[in-house]
Amino acid sequence: MHYSALKTWQLSLLFLFVLCLGCTTDYQNLPAITETKHWQAVIETPSGSTQPLVYDAQEKEFVPQLEAGQPRKLEFLPYPGNEGFIPSTLVDSTQSSPAAPLPVLVLCNQKEPGTVLEILPVGVLVLETDGELRHVVVAVPARPSEQTISPNSYSDFSARYPAVKSILQQWYLNADPRKPTHLMGWKDEMYADKLIQQWVR
Repeated sequence: MHYSALKTWQLSLLFLFVLCLGCTTDYQNLPAITETKHWQAVIETPSGSTQPLVYDAQEKEFVPQLEAGQPRKLEFLPYPGNEGFIPSTLVDSTQSSPAAPLPVLVLCNQKEPGTVLEILPVGVLVLETDGELRHVVVAVPARPSEQTISPNSYSDFSARYPAVKSILQQWYLNADPRKPTHLMGWKDEMYADKLIQQWVR
């Protein structure tokens, strides 16, 4: 190869490498639904963690959730599932807090922050904190090989895994003692579908 052509080729490779260093996934604006008609979830905090993470949409990275300016650490048991959000959703707040993506808890083995997976919603946990309702979509992976439990509906989830429901309720009610939280109830998978559709942008 001629020297000038080699130099040009090397410079092109260097340019592409530098360009890719700036390539980061815009997780918040990924499609909410895939080509196979499954909802998607983006994982922020892995199951088993005591350090909540959130996605910084401006910096496009996963960062510690802050409390009084410091990274928050749970003073409770670790996350019972992989918590994250449904991309391309934005839930309006009735209080002064900014709008945020719809939360989801995916029940399966630990997933790293930034994992994107297809899910099957099996219900919605409805909570109330400081006069504001919070809906958490509870789901399992759509791929059977990734499932640790295999409910196919809310009624199936309630019938076969009542202890899981009880654990999730107690965890969310007690995970943050500084923010008293009340259980408002559960909704089924059809409600979950409508809820996601309601907040898709």
